[in-house]
Amino acid sequence: MAIPTKLVGFLAVVIASVGPVYLQPSQSHAAEAKPNILFILADNLGYGELGSYGGGETRGASTPMLDQLAREGLRLTNMNVETQCTPSRSSLMTGRFAIRSGTYAVPFGGVPEGLTQWEVTIAEALSDAGYATALYGKWHLGSHDGRLPNDQGFDEWFGIPRTTDESLWSTSVGYSPDIVPLEKIMEGRKGEPSKALRDYDVEQRRLIDAEITSRAVDFMERQVKAGKPFFTYVSLTQPHLPTEPNPAFKGKTGNGDWADMLAEMDSNVGKALSAVDRLGVRDDTIVIFTSDNGPEFFRPWDGWAGPWRGQYFTALEGGIRVPFMIRWPGKIDAGRVSNEIVHGVDIFATLAKITGAVVPKDRPIDSIDVSAFLEGKSAKSAREGFPIWGADTLLAVKWRNWKLHFYKQDTMFDPPQKLGIPFIINLYTDPREEKPTADSWVVTPMLKIVAAFQASLSANPLIPMGTPDPYVPPGNP
Repeated sequence: MAIPTKLVGFLAVVIASVGPVYLQPSQSHAAEAKPNILFILADNLGYGELGSYGGGETRGASTPMLDQLAREGLRLTNMNVETQCTPSRSSLMTGRFAIRSGTYAVPFGGVPEGLTQWEVTIAEALSDAGYATALYGKWHLGSHDGRLPNDQGFDEWFGIPRTTDESLWSTSVGYSPDIVPLEKIMEGRKGEPSKALRDYDVEQRRLIDAEITSRAVDFMERQVKAGKPFFTYVSLTQPHLPTEPNPAFKGKTGNGDWADMLAEMDSNVGKALSAVDRLGVRDDTIVIFTSDNGPEFFRPWDGWAGPWRGQYFTALEGGIRVPFMIRWPGKIDAGRVSNEIVHGVDIFATLAKITGAVVPKDRPIDSIDVSAFLEGKSAKSAREGFPIWGADTLLAVKWRNWKLHFYKQDTMFDPPQKLGIPFIINLYTDPREEKPTADSWVVTPMLKIVAAFQASLSANPLIPMGTPDPYVPPGNP
């Protein structure tokens, strides 16, 4: 299957001349010790929201806990993700760009949405490596039994299967649950059907992150007591619209709901970090904090991308460049800051290398092991660039400090417009991506990235969105 998009005419010629250069990342090796992993993912948190990224008090609320985490480890200024919630979470889970998995866009009903059971998640890989695994919060990779977190490698989970804006339905004029039922807050355990606990309405929207945090802390407590390494995936629902703070934080900053939410998020992260310290596993725990994509773009909940232009759903830096900090005492130097490129898809291979988990060998894996860079053994990241997909359209390619735009799209509400001549952007001289440069030599390494992806499809076609289980790759018995 060919890449499902139409690029400029010369692209096919360049791809043919480059040839298949798809590279598999090196496979993982057994680790002497298995560190715990606390992975915290915010929902639609822009690059410029936290104090350590120029936000904090300039956004109405300081973020002391997150700023301290940034000082205690490595802070990246060039962490990249996919342009939407579902694709970003899919690539994090599978180590494969979401276009491969049929999860390249936020689903809108009518199809078997989510990851097929054929996909191997990082939770499955870590579970096989001896980890206790749990997800608390937003999933967005399947909302029915068979495709919920407890079906995809997590020992237990609690949260919402889809997205937070559905909580607004109950306040909409004319809405009736008899026509469209409200999304449910759910929980489940591996090997058992998940069960609905209650409706996810606006009231519960305000309360859910506090419960996500308390359940995550409880899970870590239980695993430390049992002497088992843990992978705790805390998928916060904030600041996704409606950005409603917990009642305990309502009015706390005096600067409105958005600032109150930011204070709440910082506090919840602080509670999780305090639990790691209280349990005596600080030195044995990798803590990661990042976001699934760029900032919110619905008033009155607008987020901020800092110096970058754009927001989620766009290929602009504001849509794909997000905060990222990682702490691992004794392994990752405190206070380090780097502008080297890393992509969310790299989380899989990196954690696999560190923990001794196995990276699948029977499918294309886009994830690259960047553990040597994160640990300071190399000043350079193993990744130099990546394709940028908007749903099933290849919008752009990023390589080093350049970007090649095939489409123009200024906001998430603007349909991508194919460019007659692609824009070449130098992000050092034009971080707002407004003035094309004449650095045409960079097109060659950028199109090698596209060629590599194209070459991988000959033996491994894309999984169409809506593919039901069981999925069997073409050519397999």
